[in-house]
Formats: sequence, structure tokens, C-alpha cells
Amino acid sequence: MASTKSALKKSAEALQNHQAPSWWRAAKLGIFIHWTPASIPAFAPTGYNMVVGEEVKNPHGFAESPYSEWYENSLRFPGSTVANHHTATYGQKPFSDFGPEWEAGLAHWDPVEWASRFAATGARYVVLVAKHMEGYCLWPSAVPNPHRPNWNSSRDVVGELASAVRQAGMKFGLYYSGGFDATWNDHPIGSFGDVPLAVPRGGYPEYAAAQVRELIDRYQPSVLWNDICWPAPREELIPILEYYYQAVPDGVINDRFLCWSPLWKMARYKFVRKIINNAAAKSAKKAAGLVPPKPEFFDVRTPEYTTYDEIQSVPWECVRGMDHSFGYNRASRPEDFITRQDLLWSFSDIVAKGGNLLINIGPRGEDAQIPEPQVERLGWLQDFTAEAKDALFDTQPWSVAEGSDESGLEVRYTASPDSVHALVRGPVNHLRSLTFTGLKSETATSKGVALVCRNDNHGTTVEINTDLSPDVPLEISFPEGKRSQA
Repeated sequence: MASTKSALKKSAEALQNHQAPSWWRAAKLGIFIHWTPASIPAFAPTGYNMVVGEEVKNPHGFAESPYSEWYENSLRFPGSTVANHHTATYGQKPFSDFGPEWEAGLAHWDPVEWASRFAATGARYVVLVAKHMEGYCLWPSAVPNPHRPNWNSSRDVVGELASAVRQAGMKFGLYYSGGFDATWNDHPIGSFGDVPLAVPRGGYPEYAAAQVRELIDRYQPSVLWNDICWPAPREELIPILEYYYQAVPDGVINDRFLCWSPLWKMARYKFVRKIINNAAAKSAKKAAGLVPPKPEFFDVRTPEYTTYDEIQSVPWECVRGMDHSFGYNRASRPEDFITRQDLLWSFSDIVAKGGNLLINIGPRGEDAQIPEPQVERLGWLQDFTAEAKDALFDTQPWSVAEGSDESGLEVRYTASPDSVHALVRGPVNHLRSLTFTGLKSETATSKGVALVCRNDNHGTTVEINTDLSPDVPLEISFPEGKRSQA
């Protein structure tokens, strides 16, 4: 017994000390894919944020989730927007009927075309949802589901996309919903307080562990992206993570492997659920969004639809959709999608603070196509990274992340081994010079062209040869740039 405890302690220490590999830190941009049977009905209410403000305290707030991939959960709440929509559109049709319809849509799927489109954005890794909370598997799993047999794709979607992504020069990762699986536990999730009650027990931890090991063996994912929590205590999780790193030495795990605890059973009491919801509301208010609780084992943090205000010492990625959902939502309006200005400036801000952007696409279920508003935004990223790649990829934070030029324009800074880079958000008018206070450099370039550059007590002033845009940040590089002592 003592030797077992000693070995477990040693393993835990090794996992705690594991660091995100250099490839991930340098990547800066990844593509997330939520594509499940819920992308057939593809519906969620818009205009409601369930993880910000007082809504977090609402014991039934998740019934109105803007995440279309939560369709089946929202359906369990009579009178919810989704339940009413489902009855009006599909009558009494069970959610499970969407599985075969989703698989039929694969006849139109071209994984190579997807991979080519993703690579063109400059993305260096792709994370596919292999199994979401409805329990449907995007690979022909050899691990039988005793509650819903054959609840999986007969076509190896995971394997085909893994091959296409790697051939396009990117890393391939997998998302797995370890904390939720409705085929094992269909407890309605109305709020954060219900989460402990919805985590399946019984034979599920063994089932989930077997599936994750299967995914590791078959596909060697460069990212193992769990969600919600891990449904077993730490002594059962540690061997799985060890197994993963042995199979993928340069692999990455996220921060959503919080281990199940017997104390979670206390959530059956209403007052405990209220305490959980109040704590979640306080956290959401502080973070302006969802930041998962920090587990014992992780390589990277994953704030959701929010970012950090300062440079972080721990690797992190902002994970978000292009609208208010991860899965495809055909109810989304043009105003629900992130604008070009916000997307590109947010990306610049994230990189300046040491993070990556894991931007999500939600393909349609009926024909496996990426909707046009999402294609458009992939194009915006493609154009931007082609011009500003030196300031984005293979960089690290400079001594300061943000600032402004002398006229008040917002600036984000990054650094590479031989240069400081500035990303400037411009006005509509036509400035012809920029002065960067706190920066000294003898030379400057933009888009590969040398700029006239001079230094004085105010900092470094450059003459620019292009119009600034409020939508697309301008990249300026300063070889051998350094902080001003003035």
C-alpha cells in the first residue's frame, strides 16, 4: 500500500510539472470544430448570455443556452425556447433520430477541403469534438455504449480529418466530453449547481477511460481537450494522463480535468446548488465570462468567450465561437457574429498577452458545409495573418502588452528573438506618422517595406506608407527594439 501511494505521489508530481510544448506556445491560432447531431436541428435562442451577470444565478438559465450543441439538454425543460421550437418543428421526434440524419450529411463532406481552408488562415492546430454531451461518437468506437448502442458514426470522421489536417501541416487534437454524457445520465442541467448531479457515475468512468485510451491509441492527438470535469477521482485520472504523455510526448492537456469528488453528491440539496451558483456568478463577474476552476493537472488555461487583462505566466488560449454558439445555429442573425474589427483586434490582444486563439467553426449537419458567415471570418484571419505573421506567430509577450502611440491610438506589442512588433488599431482618418512612446529603435518595417524612423525623447516615430484601418491592425516591426529609458 505504501509503495502504491509513493508511486501515485511521484506520478502526480510529474504531471504537475509538465509544461506545454514549444509548438503549442508558438502556434497562436487554432481551429475548434463542434459538429454533432445537434447541428441538424441547429437551433438555440440568441441574445442571452448564461455565464455573465445575474443570469448565472438563475437555476434554469441553461435551459435558454445560446449554445446550439446543448439542444438536447434545453429540450428537457418544458416551455423553454428550444422545447417550443422542437414541438413546432419536429413534433414528438426524439433527439436520437438526428444521429442518422447527421451521418447521412457526411456524403457531402470533404475533409481535405476543410483542412486546406484551415491551414490558409495560418492556424497550426485543429481540435475536433470527438464526443459531446449527447454522447454521440464521431468514430466507430469499439467501446460499446450499453445505454444507446451504435450511437456513433460508422464512418471514421476523426481518422479522416486527422489525416487531412496532418497532411496540411497542422497538429490534430481531440475534444472529449468527460463530464457529461446524456446516454449515461440525462439529468437536466439548469445551472452550474446542477453540474455535479449530471456527471455520470456507475460504469461511466470506466467507459470514458476506455474511450479516451482508444482515441489515444488510434489517433495520437496532439491536444487532449477534456470538458466539464473528469468523472472519477484523481487516482483514476493519473494513469490516463500518464498513458497520454507516453503515447504523445509533446502532447497538451487543457484545464478541464477537475476530478470528481464524493462531496459533489451534496449538490442534491437546494442550498448547496444555490451556493454553487452564487460562487459561479462571482467568478463570471470577475472574469467577464467563463474561466474554468483550476484543476490539479493541466498544461494550458482555457477562458471561454473572455480573455485576460494582463500578460499571463501560464500558457492559455481563448476559446470562442464566431457567434454566440459553438455548434451551428441557424437562428443566428448577422449582428450575432463577431465583427472583423473585434475578431482581429481580439486576436492581436490575445497574442500580446501570451495566449492563443482557438476559434470555433460549427458546420451544418445536413450537408457538412461550413456556413458562409464562418467562411467569411476564416477569410479575414487568412488575410490578416498573411500581412501580420511576423507579429503573431512564433512570438512571445514583450515587456509590456499594450500601450498607445502619442496620438492615443491603441497598440499591442509582441516580441520575437530579434524584433519588437507593434499592432496598431487605426482611425478612419489618414495619419502619416506614428510615435511609439516607451520604445527605442533605429529601424522599422511594415509589410516587408522599410519605414523612415527617428528617435527623440518621446520615443520612436515612423512615417507610414499606408492608410490605417479601424478594422485591420497595422503591423510594424522594430528590429532590435527596446524599452525607452525616458
